[in-house]
Amino acid sequence: MSLAVASQQPPVDLAEVDALLASHPRVEASLIQVLQDINKKYNYLPCVALERVAATLGLPIAKVFSVATFYKAFSVKPRGKVIIRVCVGTACHIRGAPLLVDEVTRRLGITSGETTKDMGFTLETVNCVGACAMAPVVIRGAKHHGSVAPSDVAGIIQGKGP
Repeated sequence: MSLAVASQQPPVDLAEVDALLASHPRVEASLIQVLQDINKKYNYLPCVALERVAATLGLPIAKVFSVATFYKAFSVKPRGKVIIRVCVGTACHIRGAPLLVDEVTRRLGITSGETTKDMGFTLETVNCVGACAMAPVVIRGAKHHGSVAPSDVAGIIQGKGP
């Protein structure tokens, strides 16, 4: 990660990262679970946290960073408090997912991969969520919404849903 990107990240309390690390064995096999815990706490993987993980687990920073950037579930960029994911897999695409992406984009003023300036929302598109019978699917946080129409998007953003 570049120094410029790291300097744009919100401050992180490394004592909290240390507490998360303390709940796992200090071995390489703990890496993914540690990253999941940090990602859950901050909604992304802060650069300073990745450095602390590498030092604590005795791993090269390149290894930690490669795992952090390999899995789609992780992000090294700060994300909003609420993540809205629109499935764009085949079934969802056929049933109108592009219109849903357009509607979220219009309402929040961001495109896929972006976060609102107030850090309230991040929009992501995902290839498949495995809920094809409910297509098209929008996920707000951990809640799945199926058979979503563009007219349902405002309610989903507000946390109400169809």
